[in-house]
Amino acid sequence: MLSLYVPGDTIVHRIPAGIKLLILVIGSMALFVISNIPVHVAELLIIAALFQVARLPWKDTLRQLRTALIFMVPIFLFHVFLTDWMLGLETVLRILVLLLLAVLVTLTTKVSDMMDVLERVVRPLKHLGVNPSKVSMMLSMVIRFIPMMMREAQEILEAQRARGLDRNAIALLMPLLIKTLKMADDLSESIEARGYDPEPVVPVWKRRG
Repeated sequence: MLSLYVPGDTIVHRIPAGIKLLILVIGSMALFVISNIPVHVAELLIIAALFQVARLPWKDTLRQLRTALIFMVPIFLFHVFLTDWMLGLETVLRILVLLLLAVLVTLTTKVSDMMDVLERVVRPLKHLGVNPSKVSMMLSMVIRFIPMMMREAQEILEAQRARGLDRNAIALLMPLLIKTLKMADDLSESIEARGYDPEPVVPVWKRRG
């Protein structure tokens, strides 16, 4: 999700990344405190309006949510048969609001801006030996690797399907693991060749007066 930033100059795009991430965190916690279906429906309508304001294509949104939407059906049916359909509806609405809010932040915020915010948040932990630059770089690489690995997995799956091995988990996982390790090795060599050497961080308890 985090690699699908849609450039734009709308008011939603111009909101600082820190504020958007803070709203996402607070909104996520509030979702599980508020237990009211009409309120969650209203939240969905507000988020849908923000998508329109940001001029975001619904096609990209639905593509990101496709897998999650499939899983919502058994979640709802579980509550219908074992608890209460109202509880199931409320659960699905909560998940949908949370996902749409996360996608809205994703599509309107650059990954680099998110990483800058994260680095500032982690900076106070520098005295405990946490290197903010390394944390930021690590997460940015993970984000970049996710869509690459998904593409690799899809290509391997199509190749194995042509060989009649699409139901063999090992036939998918082994080539994917090898390719992932190869990409990680190439990335490591590339970083080393560029002389990346962030300032080392020494925990406060290891420092000498």
